[in-house]
Amino acid sequence: MKELFGGPGKVSGLVLRMGQCLFAAASMVVMASSHGFATCTAFCYLIASMGLQVIWSFSLACLDIHALRLKRDLRNYVFLSLLVIGDWVTAILSLAAACSSAGVVVLIIKDTNMCKSTPKLSCHMFQISVALAFISWFFLAISSCVMFWLAAS
Repeated sequence: MKELFGGPGKVSGLVLRMGQCLFAAASMVVMASSHGFATCTAFCYLIASMGLQVIWSFSLACLDIHALRLKRDLRNYVFLSLLVIGDWVTAILSLAAACSSAGVVVLIIKDTNMCKSTPKLSCHMFQISVALAFISWFFLAISSCVMFWLAAS
């Protein structure tokens, strides 16, 4: 199998997983701490999706740390197949949550001017949370492509 940036059991893979985990956790915390997020199901879905991504990424980061400490090779076909499926499922869910939340943010800020008429809404916090979710998804997309490439080769 090829040696690729971001592969399992490598430092670059650990950096990608930690980036996913940290940005997803930050997105989840910012959205959960903003006032009025529960009025929209897309924001609740974003929190649930980012929670799933935090669990997935953190568990794989721990596995990468374990493999790095013991100098083990994590690249066998069955394990990579599981990683490919898990990465692609969480990537699709995260992208769907980020896009739906971004659509709602555009709707309430630009189209309906709800942020001006309802000052209690934390519109800037919604924007920050969605941006963090997209950054987290970007890291996950890189990992997904690398895992798919490794499993295919």
